[in-house]
Amino acid sequence: MYGLTRGTVTLLAAGAAGFLIWLATQIDDGTTGGYWAVYGIVAAAGLTMALSQLLGGWTKWGWPRLSANVLLIAFVPTLIAAGWVVVGHQPNPNWFRNHVLNWSDDIGILGLVRDLAQYAAVLAFGIGLVFGFSFDTSGPKVAREPAEPRREPANAPAPETTAAEGNGDDTVERDRTPEPAQRS
Repeated sequence: MYGLTRGTVTLLAAGAAGFLIWLATQIDDGTTGGYWAVYGIVAAAGLTMALSQLLGGWTKWGWPRLSANVLLIAFVPTLIAAGWVVVGHQPNPNWFRNHVLNWSDDIGILGLVRDLAQYAAVLAFGIGLVFGFSFDTSGPKVAREPAEPRREPANAPAPETTAAEGNGDDTVERDRTPEPAQRS
């Protein structure tokens, strides 16, 4: 049943992501606003695919929560690297695009940024996908039975108490460990 549920939800998410990508093709990306609408929708398609794994029960059927470690270690660098290319590929010059391209030239990666620009849609999809991976589930709460008290074995020596090392009520339990037998 689990595989059927996960497979069905993944298929539905793939259909929804495909619809979102088709929807993105219907928008003119020749303007800055249209460009960001297109790549925002493509990123939403990636997010849809990642979230389908949560909804499909892949991760323990619990309530979704944001994983700060995945967000900081995986998503933020992905957003910076892929977002750098997406910003640098905007159709109309503006402050952000100009600075990204100038800084890319200054650090010697302008050729790389221009080469990757034709894959801006894939990078936007990846940004959405990795953001979706930042979510996990905690799993259902399971009632745990209280631990049973520790029982001493039947042949264990009895603990020794002394009044000299008192703890307020003048008794302290001390485990007696058997001393090794001496050979003569």
